[in-house]
Amino acid sequence: MRVMVLVKATEDSEKGFSPTPESLAMLEAMGKFNEELVKAGIMQAGEGLKPSSQGKRIAFDGPGRTVIDGPFAQTRELVAGFWLWEVKDMDEAVAWVKRCPNPMLGPSEIEIRPLYEMADFQ
Repeated sequence: MRVMVLVKATEDSEKGFSPTPESLAMLEAMGKFNEELVKAGIMQAGEGLKPSSQGKRIAFDGPGRTVIDGPFAQTRELVAGFWLWEVKDMDEAVAWVKRCPNPMLGPSEIEIRPLYEMADFQ
């Protein structure tokens, strides 16, 4: 089963990365965790995202398209990074996330979402 593991944004992550001893230690811990995921054959992809102030949204309404510049409201609904994992089931994904170092300097959340597979449409 493939899952997308979403690291939710925080007010701090929306400010952008600044190299402090704490943030560098967090990056080092996440790097080690990513190495474990790769060695276990779990991680297929993963990246951090720049703040939404550097992003754009495109709103669709019939044939119309509207470009909306960031930053976007509701920080807790934004994504700061992601992994794409191959796991045997949701329980395995949850177990891996529980082992993850905190991806932010303060309170944070990680969301796990299964991807649709062709079998879901048959």
